[in-house]
Formats: sequence, structure tokens, C-alpha cells
Amino acid sequence: MYGYKKGVAVVTGAANGIGRAIALRLADEGCAVSLWDVDGAGLEAVAAQCRSAGVAVDTRVVDVGALPAVREAAAATTAVLGEAPRILVNAAGIGQVASILDGSPEEFDETMRVNVRGTYNCCHVLLPAMTAQRGGNVVNIASWFGKSGRPMSLAYCASKFALIGMTQSMALDLARDGIRVNAVCPGTITDTRMREAADRQAVAKGLPPATERVHMIPLARLGTPGDVANVVAFLISEQASYMTGQSINVTGGLWMN
Repeated sequence: MYGYKKGVAVVTGAANGIGRAIALRLADEGCAVSLWDVDGAGLEAVAAQCRSAGVAVDTRVVDVGALPAVREAAAATTAVLGEAPRILVNAAGIGQVASILDGSPEEFDETMRVNVRGTYNCCHVLLPAMTAQRGGNVVNIASWFGKSGRPMSLAYCASKFALIGMTQSMALDLARDGIRVNAVCPGTITDTRMREAADRQAVAKGLPPATERVHMIPLARLGTPGDVANVVAFLISEQASYMTGQSINVTGGLWMN
């Protein structure tokens, strides 16, 4: 436990997988949490778990790719929880197993809309209050696919490369305001809807699922959402107070750069 100063954290993509694990970890650290996702039923299940940690919880069914919806969710979060968020974790994301040859323009646009524009929207709306308070933390969930181009992942790679660039640029722009911006780059993570969808698409195209690629991972196991949440919790803590603009791998040694 890092002994956070109490504050409000917004976690996008909080209904499942990595976002859910992050929301639970931040609640355990004492943060009031606002959980954002398009899956209302999933949000309520996570909210119940967060409340058991004794913190205030707000849920918002919101499409982060739609700027008006993000503005509305931000205003409602501040009104319900009584203060503007000082922590933002952009975990909402989608992806497809597809190359330039078999992926559609519509799929590409939707991936960029959710992964890149969604992160932009949340930062654009929530960061002014953090600058006014002279402090805050942003963590973007990127991917090791944002550091190395991978086959059959054109749109996803493009979106995650963009997130790493955004992370570095925002870190430079916001450092003078006491705001740190970092990214986490997960490797092959199990127990997420994205993993399940990617495995289905891979198998349909004659490619191996994640469980058949474990031998490629030096630590010889798939990652868990909790592995990612632990690193997010560290980056938000005062123990990481001299870190900004970093993109931290959580890959079991699969990627080291």
C-alpha cells in the first residue's frame, strides 16, 4: 500500500479486465473512484467491489470517443464526488487482429476513435482542473505493440504508438503544473475481453492463441490484470514522484525496450 493522499480517480474501461483491476487497486489505496465504461452492468459489479473498500464510488456509462459525453461525465463526476479528479487512468481500448490487407477502414477508424481520441478527450476535459490545482497524475494504458510493430495488428499498433507519443508530449507540457504523465505497456494479459476477442480472431485466421505462445515469454506465464494494476498504483504514488514521460513494460520479459 502506498498511502495515497485521498482524492478522486477516473478510470476508463473500468468494467472489465485491466481497467477493473486498476479501479479495485485504487479503491484499496483509498481513492474515491469514478468508473467509466460503455458496459453499465459491468460497471455496477465493479462498483460494488470498490464500495467494499469503504470509498466513495461513482459510475458513468460513457463512450470516451465522444467528446460531449466525456464532458458530461466529468461534470457529473465532480458534482457527485465533490471535487475534480486528480488522477486519470485511460484504460479504455479496443483492437482487432488484422493487417492492412484484411482490416477495414471502418475498423481502423473505430480503433483510433476509442484508443487515441478517447484518451485525448479525457485528458482534454480533465486536465484543466488538475492544472488549476497544481497537481495530478495521468496514466495511459498503451502496449508493447506501441513500441514494436507486430503482424496482424495494424490499427492497434498505430493507436498504441500514438498513446506513447501523447504521453511524452503531455509529460513535457504539464510538468511545470505538477502533473506527471506516464504510460504502462502490457504484454500478453489474460482474463480480459480484449484477450478473448483477440484469441477468437487469431484462431479464425489460423494463428495460435495466447496460451500457445507462453513459451516465448521469459517469465513463462501470461500476465494478469493485477500485474498491470500494481505498476499503475506505483506510478501514481509519491514513490514515483521523479518519473514522468515513461512507458513502462509489463511483459514478463517479452519486450525489454
